[in-house]
Amino acid sequence: MHRRHLLALLAMSLPLSAAALAPAPSTGVKPRVIVSTDIGGTDFDDFQSLVHLLLYADAIELEGLIASPWGEGRERKRHLLAIIDAYEKDYPNLKTWSPAYPTPARLRSISKQGGLDLAPPPGWTRPTEGSDWIVQQARKDDPRPLWVLLWGGFEDLAQALHDAPDIKPRLRVYMIGGPNKKWSNAAYDYLAREHADLWIIENNATYRGWFTGGDQSGDLGNTAFVERHVKGAGALGDYFVGIAPQIKMGDTPSLSYVLGTNPEDPTRENWGGSFVRAWDRPRMVFDGAPPEGTVVETFAIMELRYRPAGKAPAAPRATLIVDKQEFPGFPQPDGSWLFLFSPKEVKAWTYRIASNHPGLDGQSGGFASRNPAPELARQPSSRYPNWWTDDPDPRLAEGQHQGAKTVSRWRDAFLRDFAKRLRRTQAPAPAK
Repeated sequence: MHRRHLLALLAMSLPLSAAALAPAPSTGVKPRVIVSTDIGGTDFDDFQSLVHLLLYADAIELEGLIASPWGEGRERKRHLLAIIDAYEKDYPNLKTWSPAYPTPARLRSISKQGGLDLAPPPGWTRPTEGSDWIVQQARKDDPRPLWVLLWGGFEDLAQALHDAPDIKPRLRVYMIGGPNKKWSNAAYDYLAREHADLWIIENNATYRGWFTGGDQSGDLGNTAFVERHVKGAGALGDYFVGIAPQIKMGDTPSLSYVLGTNPEDPTRENWGGSFVRAWDRPRMVFDGAPPEGTVVETFAIMELRYRPAGKAPAAPRATLIVDKQEFPGFPQPDGSWLFLFSPKEVKAWTYRIASNHPGLDGQSGGFASRNPAPELARQPSSRYPNWWTDDPDPRLAEGQHQGAKTVSRWRDAFLRDFAKRLRRTQAPAPAK
């Protein structure tokens, strides 16, 4: 048996002390953190993860909150400011537990608007308030790396690296990929193509261990925990419950990871998951529809190129429609059209193209996706020396979600710790 897999099995059968993986104390050297979130999109987990983030804000040096794009072209910074309003109500109690909690005014000053739209190829467009803020903070005279936690679109990070590639060695990136990668495919494609030496954890499935699997008994169930520990826990608890009455918090593993032991080594056990060196980032190009029987790696980038016959209309447009979701097409100088897609789960997929170009409209195709093979963990890419991703060992999966058990096995510990933090909103710290 491969030595690393043997160690993984031993770790599962003989768990480490939860205290060894607990978040860092609020004293000492703190990690510098910027969070880029698609708060206000169709998923509620960003709101919940921001509640968690603010309750642990004394344990980090929070340097930025960026409202990233989701694809509607809407300004979302207002959602950040709304949750800070809730935090302000709890701040009088929180600061008695730790004077390191940032003031509401400080949080508002570091809240920035990122891009309003998803990037087209080549993956970047123009600077935003959010991308400029990443550059500014990364260039600060500080020996600590700057952790950029991507909870939504990747556009602002891609733009920052395009505009200021000199900041790259100073960054540590933890990406919640999966569905975000499906939408932010051009920005991801740019990062993988032009910044292969970036230090990054690409978490496409491991994050699901925060709400899938593990000990769900008693008050640890996704709904029971909220009812028992979150409901009535100050303004932030009420905000959490008002968003949804059950746990998802799919972005939270990124923060727990940064607060864990030795985050510079992604192979170590951590509440935010453990990871393997990435193999070559999968990318397939198809001229027209994929051949019958095509199977691609889940979370791969797929480029579909069509060369339509006939004359293009004066203002051509085209959309790739998959599972009732729409992804824009991009006309190329040679007359072809480019579509990007990333399958986020194991399944058979079909698509069609809707267009005002008669040579494109109605084109269709299909393919299947499957999880990365376990042996890929033994094939780290020399092109991506600091790129990490989900462990494909089937023994670490929750259902089809690879690597999720590296998070879910700590469910009791990280939820009990969260419950303690929530109690800080309800009363001042006991007098010493």
